[in-house]
Amino acid sequence: MVTKIMSIGLKGVEGYRVQVEVQALEGMETFVIVGLPDASVKESKERVASALYSLGYPLVDQKIIVNLSPAEQKKNGPLFDLPMAIGILKSQGFIKERILPNACFIGALSLDGSILPFEGMLAAALSAKRLGFAVLYMPFYEDLPEVKMDGFEIIFVSSLHEVLQHLSGQTILPFFVKKPLNDKEIIFEKDFNQIIGHSFAKRALEIAAAGGHHVFMTGPPGCGKSMLAETFPSILPPLSNEAQLEKISLYQLAGVEFENIHLPSIRNRHHSASSVSIIGGGQNPKPGEISLAHHGVLFLDEMAEFSKKTLDMLRQPIETGKVTISRARSIVTYPASFHLIGAMNPCPCGYLGSSTHYCTCSPKQIQSYQNRISGPIRDRFDISLPIQHVNIETYNDYKSESSAEIRKRVIKARERQTQRYSVEMSNGRVSYETLMLTNSIPEKVKQLITQMTMKKKWSNRVQIKIIRLARTISDLKDEEQITEESLWEAMSLSRAHDDQRVGMRKRG
Repeated sequence: MVTKIMSIGLKGVEGYRVQVEVQALEGMETFVIVGLPDASVKESKERVASALYSLGYPLVDQKIIVNLSPAEQKKNGPLFDLPMAIGILKSQGFIKERILPNACFIGALSLDGSILPFEGMLAAALSAKRLGFAVLYMPFYEDLPEVKMDGFEIIFVSSLHEVLQHLSGQTILPFFVKKPLNDKEIIFEKDFNQIIGHSFAKRALEIAAAGGHHVFMTGPPGCGKSMLAETFPSILPPLSNEAQLEKISLYQLAGVEFENIHLPSIRNRHHSASSVSIIGGGQNPKPGEISLAHHGVLFLDEMAEFSKKTLDMLRQPIETGKVTISRARSIVTYPASFHLIGAMNPCPCGYLGSSTHYCTCSPKQIQSYQNRISGPIRDRFDISLPIQHVNIETYNDYKSESSAEIRKRVIKARERQTQRYSVEMSNGRVSYETLMLTNSIPEKVKQLITQMTMKKKWSNRVQIKIIRLARTISDLKDEEQITEESLWEAMSLSRAHDDQRVGMRKRG
């Protein structure tokens, strides 16, 4: 008799159904796995046989055949250990109870029958929900957040014996996962109340956080670009339950440790980093920095020093919120919806436009340096933010808002956007069609956009980004419609840097 147990196969973070078919025959003692298994799957037979022997179910004088269907898909990872073991026990009659077809099993076995976590475990769990399974048996993960999914039950198990107990109707002790983080418990090393001055930059970053917009900063060395970027995550809302699961699954697949599952991550890599490390890839494609920054921040300091190839490869992920990596063996897609913050000096010496130092660069050097950031990449930034030095002596009695106060306004603006679009979506990510269908733009605002577009020769992308910025500014003000005041502020934020560049070229 052939026994069929359901499991999940992974291609990146995308999962697909795998039917584990097991047949036990009398004959020479062998264990065969078919269905395009890789080396890690082929080694499962030793782990499964040893785990069953430890529980008192030795495979003596039996030929075990395991087929992983669909046969044309390459199978990888140790997650099929548990369904193989369950299938063997069921086929031999050790499990009398019926196993429901909507139950799914994933887990790696140790030699003593313990069930261990594996790389990509949470990606498989999220895929099981999307594929319509009702019950999932999986190993417990220490940093797992609270999982609540309607119509989907996760049963955490630590050993094969516990699985058999649960299938027979016995109760097993539950694992207690970490509770969601309260706003009072959120502590950041850097806070906006520690930053002196830069009120215009703080306002711009608040708008960027509220609407999911990208920011491009320029300014001389030491003016505070890195400090502002590194403090930016402190005003972002805590991650939702689903976002936490996505974050953990991506970090697991990349084999990278993380500090806090509740808060958005900031990824800051040196400009010498390769395009593969930034975008993702390898022989077996792994997530890159843009995927590890999913729901968080990717900060590219000294952006002009990154290779042109690497920067141009960011163009599609910025627009689509995902990256597809094609290799000879496989094609995988990883999510990559992040806040991009870029920072660079205005010229090779760094002091073009500075009020404290004299620039020693020639106009040709300046132009060549600024052209390292291509026009299409510049167009993908929503906010252009020039930064200048702050005279600390003029701010002796200066008191700035804390990140917690700003974060409350950001969360409120995000809630308005979620209510408007009926899904967790920000103004900076929503499609233009949805943006226009859900927002009525007054005639005066339309006329103003048309006039400024004709004057400034803005592209369609720039016009759309300005509308999105204006919508976010109005959300922060709790306004139903986009106002002229919000539009003027959006235009000043969107093209401030370009206006500054024009002025510098004229002076040069």
